[in-house]
Amino acid sequence: MRQSLFCIGILVAFILVGCRGGGVAVTSLKVEMQENPQGVSVLTPRFSWQITSVNPDLVQQSYWIQVARSAEDLQQGKELVFDSKEVQSDQSVLVPYSGEPLQSKGVYYWRVKVITNQGATGWSEVKHWSMAFLNDSDWKASWIGEDSISNPNETDQGNTRLAARYLRKSFENKAAVKRAALYISGLGSYEAYLNGKRVAEDVFAPMPSWYPNRVYYNVYDVTSLLQEGTNTVGVKLGNGRYFGMRQSETMMFGLPRLLAQLEIEYTDGSAEVVVSDKSWKVTSRGPIVANNEFDGEEYDARLEFPGWESANYDDSNWKEADIMTAPAGKLTAQPNPNIQVQDEVSPVKITKRADGTYILDMGQNMVGWLKINNLTGKKDQPVRFRFAEILNPDSSLYLANIRSALVTDVYTPAKDGVFSWEPSFVYHGFRYVEISGLDYQPELTAFTGRVIYDKMETTGQFETSNQIINQVFKNAFWGIRGNYRGMPTDCPQRDERQGWLGDRATGCFGEAFVLDNASLYSKWMQDIEDSQSPEGSISDVSPRYWTIYNDDVTWPAAYFYGMKMLWKQYGDTNPIVKHYASMKRYLEHIQQVSMKDYILTKDTYGDWCMPPESQQLIHSQDPARKTDGAILSTTMYYSLLNLMTEFAEISGNKGDIPGYKDLASKIKEAYNTRFFNKDSALYGNNTVTANILSLQLGLVPEGYEAKVFDNIVKKTEIDFGGHVSTGVLGIQQLMRGLTQYGNVDLAYKIATNETYPSWGHMVKNGATTIWELWNGETADPAMNSGNHVMLLGDLLIWYYEDLAGIKSAPGSVAYKKLLMEPKFPQGLTHVKAAYKSAYGEIRSEWSKEGDIFSWDITIPGNTSALVRLPKELNLASPNQQGVRKVTENETMIEIELGSGTYHLSNSK
Repeated sequence: MRQSLFCIGILVAFILVGCRGGGVAVTSLKVEMQENPQGVSVLTPRFSWQITSVNPDLVQQSYWIQVARSAEDLQQGKELVFDSKEVQSDQSVLVPYSGEPLQSKGVYYWRVKVITNQGATGWSEVKHWSMAFLNDSDWKASWIGEDSISNPNETDQGNTRLAARYLRKSFENKAAVKRAALYISGLGSYEAYLNGKRVAEDVFAPMPSWYPNRVYYNVYDVTSLLQEGTNTVGVKLGNGRYFGMRQSETMMFGLPRLLAQLEIEYTDGSAEVVVSDKSWKVTSRGPIVANNEFDGEEYDARLEFPGWESANYDDSNWKEADIMTAPAGKLTAQPNPNIQVQDEVSPVKITKRADGTYILDMGQNMVGWLKINNLTGKKDQPVRFRFAEILNPDSSLYLANIRSALVTDVYTPAKDGVFSWEPSFVYHGFRYVEISGLDYQPELTAFTGRVIYDKMETTGQFETSNQIINQVFKNAFWGIRGNYRGMPTDCPQRDERQGWLGDRATGCFGEAFVLDNASLYSKWMQDIEDSQSPEGSISDVSPRYWTIYNDDVTWPAAYFYGMKMLWKQYGDTNPIVKHYASMKRYLEHIQQVSMKDYILTKDTYGDWCMPPESQQLIHSQDPARKTDGAILSTTMYYSLLNLMTEFAEISGNKGDIPGYKDLASKIKEAYNTRFFNKDSALYGNNTVTANILSLQLGLVPEGYEAKVFDNIVKKTEIDFGGHVSTGVLGIQQLMRGLTQYGNVDLAYKIATNETYPSWGHMVKNGATTIWELWNGETADPAMNSGNHVMLLGDLLIWYYEDLAGIKSAPGSVAYKKLLMEPKFPQGLTHVKAAYKSAYGEIRSEWSKEGDIFSWDITIPGNTSALVRLPKELNLASPNQQGVRKVTENETMIEIELGSGTYHLSNSK
């Protein structure tokens, strides 16, 4: 018998950054998971860092954090406000501050050094953060604006229409500036300038919120923008979600308004505060004559006033600003970064139609706007840009699925000649743009697609030997970031664009592999609580611009699952502690209004968007395909009780645990009595959704798991030809469930199918994002968005955890310890994945051709991994640096690895 060989090599895994001698370094310093954040309102902010080494098996043994009010004091080790001294701990993620009380508006500088099993680092580079206003009394500014609707065609009725507001204020510097910070909130959205320069690259700031409860403000260091002598602050105000897109009690909050406070410290020790008040000037007679997120932005260049945001502009014909009523919500420093332009798309084709319009094809369904570069127009002749995701057969825009949104931007030139322009307060979901008002066919270089979403790092990469999987992953990436808009939204293109909870219950975990969404989801958890009713109901849309209190379980479950994601993926338990009472109140309310004999009776949406029997239908009419709503609600409620048992432990509410466990036990017994057929081992009418939820959420009686799973497999293979048969609920558990119980090949078939219904069917029909419906190309246009993510379910989790083997070990959070156990479905020969965890980048790349197997692994510093591989791969036991332990049994080999980069192979 051939002697199997096991090759394991240690490679240099890390580029050293910030090291002060030796092979160990401290990198990626963050406060509250952000680098150098401005406007922190947490009184005990948390520090995180990563450690790297040229050698394997790196473990932190202790850390030492110092904080001071200046970089100079910190470097000299004096006047420290926090000196942890050496703390024996391997914790390097979310270490809480425990020094002197932090001061409102204070700026703090910090550094860290660590001692590891490979020696000590020097002090890290110095990082900083600033505090927000910690007291309401810190605010001296007033809300200002223009308290009237006075321009032609403006209205707050029906489809609203309102021009942008422009505000400005000049002031004199009194001395040399040491530091200046701008505290600002402009509702609905603002662009701020200081001496003609943008204060930040942020767009649509501040984040949307449920304004009756909470209003966010931003903080910017503007020291470098101040100049000697006269200075000017200028602000443009757009409508955003405050002056809502449609007349509605929960979408229309009032006219735009500004709150701004510029705090200046001079080098001579004096200070000055410039505040928004009646001394500011305002006008709404500027070039942005209308802006509405559904309908578009209209820009009239004939109304431009060049230099309005600079000191030498004559504003004598502008009005004195009106004092506006303060919004009801609590002023809160925004905890997450704003939206920014983070990518650009170049169009691939332009076509002239018989009616004289042009169709621009971006080649990718995207979210953002069109930037115009040197387009030639004629004076007084509007150029119109209308946006859509797909085309009709005659090459005109398909707008039926856009519903009432007008999705049209208009630019009116002030003179003949070349112009460049991009909007300020609108975005679109689109691939195609209809252009009218031009007398010639423009070049493709005249247009650039500007892609916007919440500022965050792309953390995931994934590719395989299967091109369908690769394209679906790409489509998912475009869809996820296209629906991050200060809240995770359902769609970006039609007259909706809301924070639907049901789309994200499990999806948020998959999204977290691809993008660093921790700050966004933590903020959204607050939106959900802010939108909760006094009785405990959770709105299915949060912030509740559409207020939907259905008192069901399946959609609000995303609140709980989002908490779990933040904990498991990032190690952040603060949201659980903060919102525990809110979650408990919801569960108790649901018991009162929905529970009968321990069965949860209320359900609104069913297994939403399950594939219907006809590709022309939106929803199935076949009772055999539909899952009983009580099955959906009861299984999900049972899972929430189990989550709350963990949350109670984390939040210090251990006294609640017996009650949760007792209720869960009674629900499980009642559920199985009512819905489980022991003879046939099926639930309800034997839908895949009913069985997979029961199995994966822990309701199947012991000993029946394999039989229930057999029903899932038979139903999928025989009745649906190896295709998906679930909607948004069943798909949350399907791929992992099939794999966990031993049928990864069926999961792989579902993942790579190219016929209806499947993700591959979307790809084969030209999709570059994920559709709302499995049959999005044929169903009624009332609901066939081309850019949704809810049907991804647990697919991305399956990609990373099961195909790539990147998974937290049981009991571990934030990938402190990995369980790397990739699955090898028949037909897949290569997987390459990377994920930037809180501890550093994890990499996994394997190939399997016949009997030849190869796997490259990178494990970050201060973490470890348990690797499991089938014994049949013929891997001999290794004895190399970084290998902590090797064990074997009849079916598998287990290897415990410290950090480092390893090559595993069964060939020379």
